[in-house]
Amino acid sequence: MKPIVTLTLNPSVDGSAETDRVRHTHKIRTSNERYDPGGGGINVARVLQELGAEACAVFAAGGVTGGVLDALVSQRGLAFERIPIHDDTRISHVVYERASGKEYRFVPEGPLLRDGECRAVIEEIAGRDVDWIVASGSLPRGTQPGFYGRIAEIAARKGAKLVLDTSGPALAETLEHGGVHLVKPSQGELEKAVGRRLDGPDAIAEAAMSFVEAGKVALVAVTLGHEGAILASKEGIVRKDVPQVEVRSAVGAGDSFVAGMTFGLATGLSAREAFVLGMAAGTAAVLTPGTELCRREDVERLRHEIGE
Repeated sequence: MKPIVTLTLNPSVDGSAETDRVRHTHKIRTSNERYDPGGGGINVARVLQELGAEACAVFAAGGVTGGVLDALVSQRGLAFERIPIHDDTRISHVVYERASGKEYRFVPEGPLLRDGECRAVIEEIAGRDVDWIVASGSLPRGTQPGFYGRIAEIAARKGAKLVLDTSGPALAETLEHGGVHLVKPSQGELEKAVGRRLDGPDAIAEAAMSFVEAGKVALVAVTLGHEGAILASKEGIVRKDVPQVEVRSAVGAGDSFVAGMTFGLATGLSAREAFVLGMAAGTAAVLTPGTELCRREDVERLRHEIGE
């Protein structure tokens, strides 16, 4: 199997820590600090590697923090290609408050990508021999909402399959463009894409299926947090609940879902089986603290609990 290529246009250096209580004005003394390479596609690549797949993370990064991101990716043993940009890569931070069990997440908007930098990303993806491309995460400033549509065109020319996990205008425009194999919106992201509120699982399933029936996408997996997930495909609708687990952190749960489902599809599982694997990976991610992602042993255990 060829390496699965992941694309991250707005990556981050992800820091996490714990404290007894978060208070304004006062210094917040933290412990259990951790730093990880982050951003949608990089997280997906980390989980793909954990599950046993070969992956290559392509990302745009710059400045001093871009060098830090390179070092963190290298430490994880990931193959990667960095597209250099002028602006600094963002630094995100997560703080877990032990007193309340709540998690505070600080996520900067990130850099501005210039036209030449966007072209360099396109050229990098166009030059790769690949069967699967995972485009995941927000579009940075300076990037047009139709950017992922151009990635879909490249995938189509190569006979490759595109997995998309994004939000807002980028999601809506790419879905209208078509050419996506799998898309993974949350309920809120799907609502924005269709322009209306979706009350209940039946409405969510109908909206997801509308994109499949229109030929815009082969698979739509809608994640619903602790309420499970819904899969729409030409075979129909599948809805699964997730096991109730102790939540340590929600960071990376969606990215882990994408990685698990992509891994399943790329290794020959049916859409339904891959969907269950994605749910297991997403659930496993919430068992780990801060910016740590899922562990393979947890994924396998939860996969059997969810069932095919």
